[in-house]
Amino acid sequence: MNLSPFLSTAIPGLSRRRFLQYSAIGLSSSLFAACTENNQASTSNSGLDQVTLGTNWLAQAEHGGFYQAIATGIYKNHGLDVTIKMGGPQVPNGTQLLIGGAVDFFMGYGIDAINAVAQGIPKITVAAIFQKDPQCLIAHPNTAKTLADLQGKPIYVSAAANVTYWPLLKVKYGFTDEQKRPYNFNPAPFLTDKTSAQQGYITSEPFAIEKQGGFKPTVFLLADYGYSTYATTIETKKELIAKNPDLVQRFVDASIKGWYSYFENPQPGNQLIKKDNPEMSDEQLAYGLAKLKEYGMIISGEAETQGIGAMTEQRWRSLFDSMVNVGLYQPNLNYQAAFTLQFVNKGVDYYQS
Repeated sequence: MNLSPFLSTAIPGLSRRRFLQYSAIGLSSSLFAACTENNQASTSNSGLDQVTLGTNWLAQAEHGGFYQAIATGIYKNHGLDVTIKMGGPQVPNGTQLLIGGAVDFFMGYGIDAINAVAQGIPKITVAAIFQKDPQCLIAHPNTAKTLADLQGKPIYVSAAANVTYWPLLKVKYGFTDEQKRPYNFNPAPFLTDKTSAQQGYITSEPFAIEKQGGFKPTVFLLADYGYSTYATTIETKKELIAKNPDLVQRFVDASIKGWYSYFENPQPGNQLIKKDNPEMSDEQLAYGLAKLKEYGMIISGEAETQGIGAMTEQRWRSLFDSMVNVGLYQPNLNYQAAFTLQFVNKGVDYYQS
């Protein structure tokens, strides 16, 4: 899908999408054979380990902690020279970048990690920065007071919804495929049809709709309605963990500390975000950060006591079971291979010391 016509006229910050995250992972055996680069970090002249992080979209507040860790020297204090490779509509699928050795770490999400296990792709999740997925459904103020009120109404969703949240909504709320309308990452059809709803990110699309439509939409965060996947996870190749677990630990620790720092004073990270993405506005950055805090996207659940990035086997099991129940996975899939708890859950004091 070519997003350039929309991106050229969009409100700055109407950005991060599942356009890349939800693209198919169909990596063939020939691609694996071609990927001869490994993820063993090199060392710079300064003696720091050189590491590359791939992001899942254009730079924005949802990436703030990673940029903050560069801007404030947190990565350097952990012996790392980190380069952020910004995502976008023209950037290849993140799994391809990771497996091909173009990046050492990538921002993923839980369902995709389990999909990778099903397809035999040797990547693994080592931390979950977002305890909740920002995916939401957005409605006109008089269209729906509850998520169930959207039953039977037109909803603009991407094709990726079919293998993520849509099956759950069908089972739990009686939604039907007849309701679906193709979502092309442009709010215009939603703004025109007052009876409709559309998908979005809690940190982005509502802001753009307020600007373009002149009204405050009703927003339903799907994480509050049973869609329990982790998001903005840190993924890497299993090979890197085997070869250099200390590097992985330092990157995870420093990234988490970067997020705590970003919450305290986001300005250093925001300056780097705007350098990478000059169309990002201060207003959008402030809005995105405020929503991350308001909805407990990053600090909630286990993260409140175990620290940002926390994961549990129970949460992964719950996600897996919910997807088995709607027919996305076979019950005998080894979902535990999608993640490791080796590098997280060290407690808030550990990361704030």
